[in-house]
Amino acid sequence: CEMAAGSCLLLLLLPCLAMTSHSTPGCRIRITSKGLDLVKQEGLRFVEQELQNITMSDLHGQEGQFHYNISQVKVTDLQLALSDLHFQPQQHLAFNINNASISLRFRRQLLYWFFYDIGSINASADGVHIHTVLQLAKDKAGRLKISNMSCEASIARMHAGFSGTLRKVYEFLSTFIVTGMRYLLSQQICPSLEHASLVLLNSLLDTVPVRSYVDEHIGIDYSLLQDPAVSTDTLDLDFKGMFFPRARENQELENHAVEPVIKETERMVYVAFSEYFFDSAMQAYFQAGVLAIELQGEKIPKDLEVLLRATFFGTIFMLSPTVDAPLQLVLQVSAPPRCTIKPSGTSVSVSAFLNISMVPPGHPPVQLSSMVLETKLSAKVFLQGKALRMQMDLRRFRIYSKQSALESLALFSLQAPLKTLLQLTIMPIINERTKNGVQIPLPEGMDFTKEVVTNHAGFLTVGADLHFSKGLREVIDQYRTVPTVPPATSARPAEPSLGPHQL
Repeated sequence: CEMAAGSCLLLLLLPCLAMTSHSTPGCRIRITSKGLDLVKQEGLRFVEQELQNITMSDLHGQEGQFHYNISQVKVTDLQLALSDLHFQPQQHLAFNINNASISLRFRRQLLYWFFYDIGSINASADGVHIHTVLQLAKDKAGRLKISNMSCEASIARMHAGFSGTLRKVYEFLSTFIVTGMRYLLSQQICPSLEHASLVLLNSLLDTVPVRSYVDEHIGIDYSLLQDPAVSTDTLDLDFKGMFFPRARENQELENHAVEPVIKETERMVYVAFSEYFFDSAMQAYFQAGVLAIELQGEKIPKDLEVLLRATFFGTIFMLSPTVDAPLQLVLQVSAPPRCTIKPSGTSVSVSAFLNISMVPPGHPPVQLSSMVLETKLSAKVFLQGKALRMQMDLRRFRIYSKQSALESLALFSLQAPLKTLLQLTIMPIINERTKNGVQIPLPEGMDFTKEVVTNHAGFLTVGADLHFSKGLREVIDQYRTVPTVPPATSARPAEPSLGPHQL
């Protein structure tokens, strides 16, 4: 009975344990089958380049009185027309090449009895089949990596064409050469693709930012929360999507926002951002102490200065030593702003203190009033290149006094001019700070085009197509760290044999 009760308790706790182990993403990226088709086109060019660089060791041997030595093997042409790249649940990408052909050219040295011949041979491998499966996973740093690869390669037929005085003799003896070349070539295909995947493509994935600085005040954490989720049509990546103040990089902000949900598959890629993504950015700026603006002297519009002096005339008149001291306005956000995303649009709520003071020369500031500002900003979110940007506009605005309702009534005449001050002076400063935006975690050389932003309850999505501004090879060569070989361990490649005595 006790065992049965324990089992029932465990069954009841399992859903709770599953819920607590799941972290809600602030940013989610979905790549669809249409996006994978574009990746396949660029990836196929990359595979062709890798296979063209196949290097093979020299082939030499003897059959009776027939001696042969094959060297300097080079791939001259590839035909990879029938290829397929598709998602394979749970965490895999499958890449298949069927009925391909590979043309080769190599140097021959042949000795048959007393006849010695040297020259080149053109060969072709037909019916080449390559099947590879890439396993995708999150590494310790939270970066997407190709963690494993399986590969199978086979060659159905191989033909070598001879030329020269002994062509007829060599054609009937070429079986030994063709068989050996077929074996060596098939053994080189998978190691070449394994290096291309686990080394070169992973160096491309290294260009995706995990933790990076946005500006001098804040940074962003794009670490993956879990391994990618792969279905037959989509690949979903869940990122933390949390901003942090650079002064406290290890700070964590709990995510209580709605989890972004992507249902669409029509575009090549979708990126979803929850309210948490934007809230963490504003909290990071707030904790960095940069959500404050001071205006003094000529920075205050003349009409507003006249109105302020008239409003606080009695207080100013009683001040000593001078009535003509310059005014100072200090606008300080009092709490982290909050973002609200609805199907109708995105807004940001801000609460702030506005302190109005006089600054007599040589004397400390004298505060005239301290009021509370409550504003709601409308936010337009858009994507440009790989940068997510936000442009804000003042929607609602009200002020009231912290001291008394009577003073709040006296401040009513300042409502309109202060709103104008925010629109003409403060909002341009805010939009200037946000115009650079933040980079979305895509590899270098890949950009978005034809972006469409859609608002939902608690999150927004950006649907777009993909575009390669740089080729995979170009990006890999630019960012890959090439290991240096110490001079003492370097070695020159072996020279090909030159005479029949070396066969």
